Amino acid sequence: MLPAAVHRIAPVVNVFSTVVMIFALTMTAPLIVAYIYNDAALLVYEAAIAITFLAGVIMRLTTRHQRRELLPRDGFLLVILVWTILPAFATLPLMLYIDGLSFTDAYFETVSGITTTGATTLTNLEQLPPSINFWRLELQWLGGMGIIVLAVAILPLLGVGGMQLYKAETPGPMKDAKLTPRITETAKGLWLVYAGITAANILAYRWAGMSWFDAVSHSFSTMSLGGFSTYDASFGFFDSPLIEGVAIVFMLIGGINFATHFLTWRERSPRPYRADPEAGMFVMVTLASCLMIAVYLWQRGVYPDFLTALRYAGFNVVSIATTTGYSNTDYNLWPAFAPLWMLFLCCFASSSGSTGSGIKMVRARLLVQQGLREMVKLVHPSAQVPVKLGGRVVPNQIVFAVLAFMSMYGASVTVMTFLLLATGLDFVTAFSAVIASITNTGPGLSQVGPATTYAALTDFQTWVLTFAMLLGRLELFTLLIIFTPAFWRR
Repeated sequence: MLPAAVHRIAPVVNVFSTVVMIFALTMTAPLIVAYIYNDAALLVYEAAIAITFLAGVIMRLTTRHQRRELLPRDGFLLVILVWTILPAFATLPLMLYIDGLSFTDAYFETVSGITTTGATTLTNLEQLPPSINFWRLELQWLGGMGIIVLAVAILPLLGVGGMQLYKAETPGPMKDAKLTPRITETAKGLWLVYAGITAANILAYRWAGMSWFDAVSHSFSTMSLGGFSTYDASFGFFDSPLIEGVAIVFMLIGGINFATHFLTWRERSPRPYRADPEAGMFVMVTLASCLMIAVYLWQRGVYPDFLTALRYAGFNVVSIATTTGYSNTDYNLWPAFAPLWMLFLCCFASSSGSTGSGIKMVRARLLVQQGLREMVKLVHPSAQVPVKLGGRVVPNQIVFAVLAFMSMYGASVTVMTFLLLATGLDFVTAFSAVIASITNTGPGLSQVGPATTYAALTDFQTWVLTFAMLLGRLELFTLLIIFTPAFWRR
């Protein structure tokens, strides 16, 4: 008789096997690119597809007798398997083609891609075959809306228990509202909107002057707010205010809740944007920060005139605030206030339900209101002061959950920063690398700034930051829950 733990895991692995086989099929896209460009990585995709698909088949066959309906806790386990094991399969094209690339660096690269972080250990990106770069950016696009949400959308099999899977992966503190009666239809709607805006982004980049390949590739990383590029210099390679302007618009779109985009499309009205408690604040804070940093850089003499300062401040502030991670200059060289403010923004600016990461604007607003409520109660202890969001009273259980999330977030940042400091990294590098990883932003400061990569880090440092990226993308509790004894009890 199989041990109890195997009985618990086997049904989840059975469903996961289908996701693995679908994931193998996503590698056909870079395979087609390799055929089109006749690049040197052509054969690696055939091997990677075969290995990944065969692994899925083996998992399917060995667990076929353990199939059952997934329980709520199974949803968490499936999501963790997807976000930790799929990147291992995603390393195959990189490791089969790039000589000397270690599994640690390859896994860091694919986790960075699939979590839409954008931190990289690779250099000379322009010299890589187009298909390798395309695969890196496709990973970000798949991870942007969420692979589980995609699976729920296209697999009736995952319609059973689909809500707990959707809730386990979707970011934000309030996840019970469905946009349609069936969660499968909700997932389909979100992915259709995501794909539609991506198509518009491709056309806009092409119009602004990018090649078709760069337009498609950078649209994948723009809409996912991932930040990978096909060039070491990121958007500095193009040196085009028009292209940067297009990127700013679509990064802001990506930073708004896609449920709001969906409702706007369904109602053919901008009313959902006005009703969204996060969208207006997100745009206002981000654009106000652009103006503030532009004035600051101009007054400090970093740029000779205000318009030049606005160009560089606008692009980089929006990029970091939305946790995208593009750059068009080395802002690591700016006076410290500007890049530190940008790192502060990436912690909370983007909306829940967007492709951005971090604490999210909704949690930041709830924290501020909870602080104000506590001050009122100090003066009027008997007063009933509800916390409201968008005109609605927020239940105390959600407020308490946000407080718990924030305490765990702060503890996680502290622990991982000390781990990196213990390895000999300087404080700015260690702290900014942890913040940039757990918020899925990508570039940090000092040794991991926008003009450098993470390649210089040791294997231990790389694994710490890999864990930070997964922790941030799964919003802490989804990942940490499997380390609790209660999760494994019957």
